[in-house]
Amino acid sequence: MSRILAIDYGTKRVGIAVTDPLQIVANALVTVHAKDLLDFLADYFGREPVQTVVVGYPLQNDGTDSSNAQHVKGFLKHFRKRFPEMPVVLADERFTSKLAFQAMIDGGLGKMARRDKATVDRISATIILQSYMERRANGFA
Repeated sequence: MSRILAIDYGTKRVGIAVTDPLQIVANALVTVHAKDLLDFLADYFGREPVQTVVVGYPLQNDGTDSSNAQHVKGFLKHFRKRFPEMPVVLADERFTSKLAFQAMIDGGLGKMARRDKATVDRISATIILQSYMERRANGFA
């Protein structure tokens, strides 16, 4: 089977998570610089079969686009141009950074480790992916 890959896009750093080949478990993969993202993905897609890419989409509490949505839209334009055959699913990413930070606390990470924004980005991507997998398993994706 193919993997599902999730992206927590930021203008500086991008958190990436993937499933195992059987699409059972979501795992944090890496954080890359936004400028290197498309090249990283091209390399990854060349090594691993990926069925779907889930991109976190920033919304406000009322469901409208947040100010960061324009950056995600710009990324998606470049992504679709470079990988036109790759299916993309948008996923609500509201509260993922807060959930990631809480997961770090619950996991026992110290203050210094919690300050590492790259770790927060990877965990946020994992939360986006896990949420997508749960919605899909319940027939909502």
